Amino acid sequence: MFGWFTKLLSAGRGARKQLGNKGELEAATFLEGLGYQILHRQLRGRFGELDLVALDGQTIVFVEVKTRASTAAGHPTESITRSKETNLTRSALAFLKKHRWLNRRARFDVVAIIWPSGNQPPQIQHYLNAFEPVGFGQMFS
Repeated sequence: MFGWFTKLLSAGRGARKQLGNKGELEAATFLEGLGYQILHRQLRGRFGELDLVALDGQTIVFVEVKTRASTAAGHPTESITRSKETNLTRSALAFLKKHRWLNRRARFDVVAIIWPSGNQPPQIQHYLNAFEPVGFGQMFS
């Protein structure tokens, strides 16, 4: 009965996913240009996905990439809620534990991309140390 509605929603989701993937590739290229070494892309875990995991010198950087076609619904960074920060913190901690890197310096960066349709180049904003780890205790030095 509502098959048309489901198709409409999934079509929009596919376009958003495609824009998100395009944004993550652009963010990785941008960060590599700054000297970062990309270790992982779209690393899925129990608490969610880490978009990019990179090295900036000796610091492990967990990068959240937010890509939008415009700012009509707000700036891309506005979608990073406290709940999202909590899940990113948990995912980062699980990553550090798995690799036995709890003694390494780490931080959270955000790359916000506004990528208008057509042939216009994307606008990229990089926020270093965008937020502190969320939760009980400290996990980073």
